[in-house]
Amino acid sequence: MKRILIVDDERTILTALRYALEDLYEIDVADNAETAFEILEAHSVDLVLLDQRLGDVDGLDVIRSLHARKPEVMIIAMTAYGSIEASIKAMQSGAYHYVTKPLDIQSLTVMINKALEFRSGGAGGMGGAGMQGGSGGPEDSRMLIADSAAMRYVFDVIDRVKDLDINVLITGESGTGKELIARAIHERSNRAKHSFQALNCAAIPLNLLESELFGYEKGAFTGAHQKVKGKFELAHQGSIFLDEIGDLDLSLQAKLLRVIQEKKVTPLGSEKSIDVNFRLITATNRNLAESVRKGQFREDLFFRLNVVAIEVPPLRKRKEDIPLLCQHFLKLYSERFGKVVSGISATAIEALEAYDFPGNVRELQNIVERAVALSIDPIIQLADLPGDITGISVYKSSRELVPVYVGERLDEVERRLIEATLLYCEGNRRRTANLLGLSERHLYNKIKEFGLGEG
Repeated sequence: MKRILIVDDERTILTALRYALEDLYEIDVADNAETAFEILEAHSVDLVLLDQRLGDVDGLDVIRSLHARKPEVMIIAMTAYGSIEASIKAMQSGAYHYVTKPLDIQSLTVMINKALEFRSGGAGGMGGAGMQGGSGGPEDSRMLIADSAAMRYVFDVIDRVKDLDINVLITGESGTGKELIARAIHERSNRAKHSFQALNCAAIPLNLLESELFGYEKGAFTGAHQKVKGKFELAHQGSIFLDEIGDLDLSLQAKLLRVIQEKKVTPLGSEKSIDVNFRLITATNRNLAESVRKGQFREDLFFRLNVVAIEVPPLRKRKEDIPLLCQHFLKLYSERFGKVVSGISATAIEALEAYDFPGNVRELQNIVERAVALSIDPIIQLADLPGDITGISVYKSSRELVPVYVGERLDEVERRLIEATLLYCEGNRRRTANLLGLSERHLYNKIKEFGLGEG
């Protein structure tokens, strides 16, 4: 039985949680950080359920210390405040995820089980951050990052079909991560040790696409100086992913159907067929059923491909995933650019959540990449986002406009106003102080407080 340590300075909550969870786990409780660390040293604890406020002690400091001492222990932060910013800070500090009070025991149990499954590397593979769909390196952007109900359903379907030798058709708008879904299916399947071959049917001219798929013999056409294997042959024992399958020419659709049926390919310029054993995964942003009705796609091929359909929801229908995605991309690009950008403000998150993202996750990734590249602060602010998101397009191009947003912190408004005025005055502090109606000494103190200059 897994062991859980519950840390909260309210005894009533400790008692209630112990009673609710003791049939499922071994439970230890602590009402202060010191006792919690004593228990952690004395026992092998799998997970800590930790309140973010422990009297006068900041729970974030406890999370950081716990994560540093016991990185293998999963942490779920409990907060009565439920703000996006507080939740992100908890995950930045080392928490697996967070829950808000009042607690729903059923949802809490699901979260605990996911965390424990993630810790043990179990089949679920969810980490509050999502499912692996790439190499897993520190700069890997090929991750399925999600914890929304819509994406949990997608993850569930992936788990159910991953080891079944049936064709999968992935549908969804551009930028939703269809290739990531395909990679996740392959890398979690019993074919994972073999090759994953991907090909975008819309990106390659028709006269080259056939040779890419089926390969060719030396001398098969002008420029064929050596024998080359096609994607199907390279995917033997593994998986082949054909993206934008709806753009495949009708003549090639017939040849693809034959390969699916016979599991044989004949390279261009050859009369000999080659046996191939592959898992076929396809994707499209088109309505293939409509294409069939219009005579643009073969009906028999459609039925062959559409054995299991996975529809990837657009980002606008799973906006609760935006904070997690932002945090993932922040870490990715901070490491890539060698910058210390550790978070994103609540007002910036709110602006992102109010946006519809026609380019989906790919657009969000580009926005965060740009923000990290241009940011001069460790926290991405609203002003670091493009005008399409904020509704303000003049801030970056005009030194005479500083936008103020409803709900923005006064100290942040003050910081940006002083910074913009300094820029407008080309660093002349006396002129800046005069324009702002401050004494030079007061301005000096503010510059030092906000870290705007050397002081």
